[in-house]
Amino acid sequence: MKTRTPFLLLMSLLLAGTTEGALAQGNPADPIRPEASGRHGAVVSDHPLASAAGYEVLRRGGNAVDAAVTMAGVLAVVRPHMNGVGGDAFALFQMGGAGEITALNASGRAGALATPDFFSRQGIGRMPGSGPLSVTVPGAVSGWAAALERYGTLTLAEALEPAIRLAEEGFVVTHTLAEDLADVSGLNPAGQALYAPEGRPIRPGEILRNPALGRSLRAFAEAGPAAMYGGPVGAALAAFLEEEGSPLRQEDFRSHEVEWTRPIARPFLGRTVHVTAPNSQGFVLLQMLGILEAQLAADPTLRQPVEGVPPSLGAPVVHHLLEARKLAFADRDRWLADPARANLPMERLLSDDYLAARALLVGEGVLSDPPSGLGDPEEEREAPAQGNGDTVYLMAVDADGNAVSWIQSLFSSFGSGVVEPTTGIVLQNRGAGFTLEPGHPNQIAPGKRPFHTLMATLVTSADGRFEAALGTPGGDGQPQTIAQGLLHLFLSDFGPQAAVEAPRFRGDNGRVLLLEDRFPPGMRARLEAQGHEIRLRTGWTAPFGNLQIILRTPEGTLRTGADMRREGAALAY
Repeated sequence: MKTRTPFLLLMSLLLAGTTEGALAQGNPADPIRPEASGRHGAVVSDHPLASAAGYEVLRRGGNAVDAAVTMAGVLAVVRPHMNGVGGDAFALFQMGGAGEITALNASGRAGALATPDFFSRQGIGRMPGSGPLSVTVPGAVSGWAAALERYGTLTLAEALEPAIRLAEEGFVVTHTLAEDLADVSGLNPAGQALYAPEGRPIRPGEILRNPALGRSLRAFAEAGPAAMYGGPVGAALAAFLEEEGSPLRQEDFRSHEVEWTRPIARPFLGRTVHVTAPNSQGFVLLQMLGILEAQLAADPTLRQPVEGVPPSLGAPVVHHLLEARKLAFADRDRWLADPARANLPMERLLSDDYLAARALLVGEGVLSDPPSGLGDPEEEREAPAQGNGDTVYLMAVDADGNAVSWIQSLFSSFGSGVVEPTTGIVLQNRGAGFTLEPGHPNQIAPGKRPFHTLMATLVTSADGRFEAALGTPGGDGQPQTIAQGLLHLFLSDFGPQAAVEAPRFRGDNGRVLLLEDRFPPGMRARLEAQGHEIRLRTGWTAPFGNLQIILRTPEGTLRTGADMRREGAALAY
């Protein structure tokens, strides 16, 4: 399938609007960007080129899964520091707009040699955050192929055609990408040669090419995922990593398999929120929502505007959500691990009585040291390493009601910092998500999947029909940002573009609260009085993620929200 798009028309739709006149000067329910909407299909992604490719797939008769995998391939090229062939993916699917939701776990595992002793013999007491020792088997390509095989109408070769062309012919570097690539000092020599080709940062307007990655993508188009998992691409990666001291071997690539699972879910405000199950951190969002809903039931005033501010932007709801986040993260850091290799008490952690009891711990002041939940109340646990939000998210809905919520990532910027020169592939650092702490459910072990911040979300209405997809990059910020989007949509009744543009917050370590300066001063003063240490951020800044939304109205209209904090782009027809 050829993907040739009339760019003048598309770019006028994608980029119309301006950030002049910030939301603080007007009604936060009125978006700055125009909202793309339609009745037949919609796509949203982290880059205009990816959204354009997915949109063209839908217009040519492909379904939402075809569009999603096509966008995933393009994003692997045009956002090379955030995701790619060397990373992982998770996704949720609801086909036909109703019925069962399925989940795809395309995250990789530790190698057969990756034992705690492997690291201790080298004097390593904590999992490395970068370098060859942080690499696990990349799962993204297996996810692309599995999704198309089960639900798609395109071949993998057809879906990858736009990505191959962009890798081989190159694409124009935007200001956002140039800023992100300004410092590539953490990359190995092969990576620096690729992303600083003249020994200096690449500039906006220049062309970025990766012909070696194009050849790898062609290998997948011709041989399927076998080229990675047992074939020449995986063999090249394994040989390079072994030489660099990694515990990964070619047999680890051969033994990789994706997993089709069921999502986990909880009711919220008359709907059901579905998320990817562990080893994804999705259950953190469900805990936050369960705690908050218990508080909404106990105090109906939380549903009311505060001094003219919609409830989802008022200090009371923001405070309660921040404290719920601390309680949920305490459980996450204690329990999140590969469920195939650890006994995780998910049913108990998501039960109404447990979350209601946790909600009672939230008062008017800040919880500097949130009480532990299930497990060992007094036991200190090593928190897993956190990436810095270098992830992409995309979604698609088609005329038949098929809906896809998809996320993929390298974890940190450029992942491990390791680029294999003959394949052009940047390798992830997901192994940093393990711990070396003896007895912890997430302690590294051969063939085990690590703690994963990646999470995908779908929302269904009371009758089980697709209502919304939401997602964002952002590491620890993912459940926080998605929760804010849900509250804007279903508590304050914002449209999706307004929900995306609303001023955003993110709880950081301890009492620290990162807050966009478009929140009103009175709201900020009230949060400070409660003990939050506010760090204001000016403008539209990356630490708050890149929220994307597709909302289906009861009449069947598809409304979208695309975030200008990065390069979010939406198209619908």
